[in-house]
Amino acid sequence: MRLSASALILGAALACAGAAQADPLPSPAMTGPITSNATPPTFDAGFGTLSWGASLTGLGYFQTNPTHGSPGNGSSGIDLSNGQAWLEKTDGLIQFYVQAGIYSLPSLGAAYVRSSQLTSHTFGAVPVGYIKIAPNGSWSIEAGKLPTLIGAEYTFTFENMQIERGLLWNQEPAISRGVQINYASGPLTVSLSLNDGYYSNTYSTLSGLVSYAFDSANTLALAGSGNLAHPSTSTFVTSPVLNNSQIYNLIYTFNSAPWLVTPYVQYQHVDADHGTPFFINSMTDWGFGVLANYTFSPTFNLAARAEYETSSGGFPFFGQFPLPYGPGSKAWSFTVTPTWQIKQFFVRAEGSYTALSHSVPGILEFGKNFDKDSQARLMIETGVQL
Repeated sequence: MRLSASALILGAALACAGAAQADPLPSPAMTGPITSNATPPTFDAGFGTLSWGASLTGLGYFQTNPTHGSPGNGSSGIDLSNGQAWLEKTDGLIQFYVQAGIYSLPSLGAAYVRSSQLTSHTFGAVPVGYIKIAPNGSWSIEAGKLPTLIGAEYTFTFENMQIERGLLWNQEPAISRGVQINYASGPLTVSLSLNDGYYSNTYSTLSGLVSYAFDSANTLALAGSGNLAHPSTSTFVTSPVLNNSQIYNLIYTFNSAPWLVTPYVQYQHVDADHGTPFFINSMTDWGFGVLANYTFSPTFNLAARAEYETSSGGFPFFGQFPLPYGPGSKAWSFTVTPTWQIKQFFVRAEGSYTALSHSVPGILEFGKNFDKDSQARLMIETGVQL
């Protein structure tokens, strides 16, 4: 489970100076069942030992009622889902992490966008990169392009239980530019960040996360984020409505082999702001999700996800509503994903179903005429984690 992109790796350093191999890399964070290289390669850069890794993956899909919301988004397709590599220094006072390459971000209820287009329209060829100052094992500060503190799913396909992100993830920020301070002591971890929210390039969003591990199997986390100003930035990745919202998560994790179960609640609210060019009206979104994975053997896992969302308020035009399907709309989804992994190679299949109710007919539903209220997808993803 993602309690945060970085708070749970505070104080983690690899004692690898002069060694040919190291422990598994602390970043990028991975929920599983896909696992990173247990013996990542390292080299001496002269100013310290650096570690590196990579994810090379491709996917194919078939879907009903495609929206044709992006070029090539038809009933079926194949694509490179990840062609990424990362380099990091995890010891000493000055540390860093850089992740670069091409990627797609498939998610439920949204048109599939090919990686060749999505990379340039979202977070660029270097989606994550930051400097980290760690004076001791309890405190650290990071600055750069940071994974969000919000939500229970990470951004990239290989980091998660499922190939696709869920409906609740669609409402959350994914990567933000800013600074973040972290503290960890025993079972408690705390992170606080000043950033640009939904990648708006306006540094007026305050995010925070507090998590507490009651024991080795049970953890509770509270995360929240809100904009202190009212920026009107509107881009492919920055929704002016979501960027001006407050969003909160309550996340519980049970992690005891062979089970990993994460139920969570998400609340999002947008205050009325009639002084912006978008004439934003007050709106609210509630969501509930459960992520679960069962490990049958070291090579085979079965994951599932169920979600429900409901919204109120907003206007049925100019995107002025919280849930993407219109004011008062509701949505639910179910996903199942079996995964096989042998050493660095993995293959997984996925079936998902998304259904809507009270959506805006002819405008915000599925299908080429936007008149369908459900979508089923079958996916397969395979690749290597180096």
